[in-house]
Amino acid sequence: MDFEGKTSFGMSVFNLSNAIMGSGILGLAYAMAHTGILFFLALLLCIALLSSYSIHLLLTCAGVVGIRAYEQLGQRALGPVGKVVVAAVICLHNVGAMSSYLFIIKSELPLVIGTFLDMDPEGGWFLKGNLLIIIVSVLIILPLALMRHLGYLGYTSGLSLTCMLFFLISVIYKKFQLGCAVSFNETAVDSKNPSGLPIQGLNRSCEAQMFTVDSQMFYTVPIMAFAFVCHPEVLPIYTELCRPSKHRMQAVANVSIGAMFCMYGLTATFGYLTFYNSVEAEMLHMYSQQDLLILCVRLAVLLAVTLTVPVVLFPIRRALQQLLFPSRDFSWPRHVAIALILLVLVNVLVICVPTIRDIFGVIGSTSAPSLIFILPSIFYLRIVPSEVEPLYSWPKIQALCFGLLGVLFMAISLGFMFANWATGQSQVSGH
Repeated sequence: MDFEGKTSFGMSVFNLSNAIMGSGILGLAYAMAHTGILFFLALLLCIALLSSYSIHLLLTCAGVVGIRAYEQLGQRALGPVGKVVVAAVICLHNVGAMSSYLFIIKSELPLVIGTFLDMDPEGGWFLKGNLLIIIVSVLIILPLALMRHLGYLGYTSGLSLTCMLFFLISVIYKKFQLGCAVSFNETAVDSKNPSGLPIQGLNRSCEAQMFTVDSQMFYTVPIMAFAFVCHPEVLPIYTELCRPSKHRMQAVANVSIGAMFCMYGLTATFGYLTFYNSVEAEMLHMYSQQDLLILCVRLAVLLAVTLTVPVVLFPIRRALQQLLFPSRDFSWPRHVAIALILLVLVNVLVICVPTIRDIFGVIGSTSAPSLIFILPSIFYLRIVPSEVEPLYSWPKIQALCFGLLGVLFMAISLGFMFANWATGQSQVSGH
């Protein structure tokens, strides 16, 4: 509380929007294909509103006790065990997010560079994905991660959001350029299902579904839910906000969530209306690899996820400092060492574990509901005094129901994931 925030309202919006924005945007058209346009937008709006309410609970708790650190709220609500649990959940979730971004760099950057140089991505040692993620981590991510305050990343966050806005504009443009792309993509799409298994709920026509339910919907709803996880970054951004107040920070959150809702909705709608029910889990794979505009889009997405990694790293470092060095003053050697160790760990994880998606699925199905639903509701129930809000008051009943919704969401996500593993199928999801 003794730090005087200097980050403007606009820069705070950029930082929080960048924290919300993730690789999951590439899978939202796939989610819409399995829910229908109206059902998808209704679900997306509900999740956006629930995320905003969750941030309201966090800010209320922070205002009651004068604490702006997620880990300290955990300690205040549940004691030392709560602090450890919160720090562990934040670290697990954000390490998973960082790894997913580096996986995109590992898989996409060799293709982009190879196309620019007119070379086979397997042809040169300098086009190896493992080498490229190390180079990107050292030359771009590490210098940004060494900045002392998160507010300084507002400029790179703005650039990252501009790249994703370019992605959205390109998706809209391609819809009007291609018209109905299903007819000439039919053979390519069918060839990508070598198992011969029936694809449930899909038709190969240019007919948009307003409302549909199929077996894949239970895998696509978590994609939408995880797309709004930004809660570990909320309190650090609140700490550095100029003229901080609960109302002002809630406004930052509402503007960020509203902007991301619009971007998500437009991307999913126009992506779906280009390929309809043929759309893949990663939408960029549906476009021609030789298209110059799509090549630029892939480059923009790579730049966006690269610039997001330092923003995601900050809450992990803060959680580790709160857990291991709670009473120590700021130290540059410790600040640099934690960033280096985290980047080395994530690079090793991405290089050595080729089937990391299932691990991310478990982490995402446990940490994301915890950060959005369960922990904020527990904090509110435990921290807000009964003199201010009695236990049976409507706000606390709301918070209790909110936490139970998170437990239900976690149980359903894990249940369908384990069922998915038992049947030997695999689904792609993203942050």
